[in-house]
Amino acid sequence: MPSSPTYQFTVQVKPHYVAEQSDPDNGLYFFTYTITVRNTGQVAAQLISRTWNVNDANGHHEKVKGLGVVGRQPLLQPGEAFEYTSGTRLRTATGTMHGSFFCVAEDGEKFDVDVPMFVLDALSANGGTRTLH
Repeated sequence: MPSSPTYQFTVQVKPHYVAEQSDPDNGLYFFTYTITVRNTGQVAAQLISRTWNVNDANGHHEKVKGLGVVGRQPLLQPGEAFEYTSGTRLRTATGTMHGSFFCVAEDGEKFDVDVPMFVLDALSANGGTRTLH
């Protein structure tokens, strides 16, 4: 019996604190994050939308939803990757983000891809490049 097709994306995240666009004296910290999404499944699939949960060190939570990523809805063939950079602002020097991507495979199958929690950190020596798994 043949195995069923697999629908799977993997996600890598590289956060970065942007000091020149931040204003710590006024409680404003800007971070970028570079996301690499790779289709590690067996079927081509399109990234349709994203959901982000952004949390600062004071417990403030913001949920951000939208179509695509940076204005695009990339269709990824098996083995292909898409990389983009986006950003967020926090009112504290540290925080976290996690979320998910909603995808549709070319055969119509729908699936979600979890984005593991990652740390936004303006205080560490490495400029916020730690990732939580």
